[in-house]
Amino acid sequence: MRKNSLDWKEYEAITKYIYETLGKEFGVTILGYGNTCKVTGKSGNTHQIDVLTTQSNGVHQIRTAIECKYLKKKINKDTVMKVLGTIQDAQIDKGVIVSKSGFTKDAVDFAREYNIGLVELREADEKDFTESPKEIHLADLLVKAEILITRPHILNISIGDNQIIKIKDEWDYYKYTVITEKKGKVPLLNYVNEFRKEVNHQNKKNKIITKQFEIPNALLFNNQSDKSVKLDKIILTGQLIEIDASKNLNLRLIDQVWLIMKSIFEERTFTFSESGLIVEHKGK
Repeated sequence: MRKNSLDWKEYEAITKYIYETLGKEFGVTILGYGNTCKVTGKSGNTHQIDVLTTQSNGVHQIRTAIECKYLKKKINKDTVMKVLGTIQDAQIDKGVIVSKSGFTKDAVDFAREYNIGLVELREADEKDFTESPKEIHLADLLVKAEILITRPHILNISIGDNQIIKIKDEWDYYKYTVITEKKGKVPLLNYVNEFRKEVNHQNKKNKIITKQFEIPNALLFNNQSDKSVKLDKIILTGQLIEIDASKNLNLRLIDQVWLIMKSIFEERTFTFSESGLIVEHKGK
């Protein structure tokens, strides 16, 4: 989660995005925001508005001026009085103050009296997650992964005189060691892997391939039973096979909660993810 990474310009832009997104279904339009958003009042004074919105009530266009305060201290009634003066002079219908650090009691009382909206918008802290989840569910994806694996498959291992080495799984190869006159102890798996390389090199699917290793006067030692048998050769038979390892993957996409927004008088709470998803948390 991003922490303490905003500045006042980003704060204004995020506030604009939030009101634009939340207000779409209610016909809210952003008229302007930032340093270039200015209105002239009855007094002839020019007022800079952080975010200015408009919305039709069916008869008239209702304008709302939103003041953004990205400050470390709580907003007092002086700021609320200033916003009230601005909207009255500019004949704007409603004012809203969005604060990072909340509001003092006198600010809340004054704003309630003069119908100024107060909203706390800040980065989420650990204390916020006692009632709200740390993560926002974005989506569930069902992905079909089509995977074809081509690999050598051992069909048979013979050591002559109709003697077969029984292999059930890969671990069985580790039971055996070939003791030779020239090389001493050689794991059986070495011969198997060399044969596999040959099968891969030929790259002929499903063709039966046989390879014989001549090992005069050798012994095949079973590491588990401590028994050995004589052998002069190892004959491996196998083929290159294709395995369908396709599978369905269920992926749950989530994002960390980044911002918390609480509308004081409307008693609405929203959480926001880094990706921009907005979720309202309804009261129980």
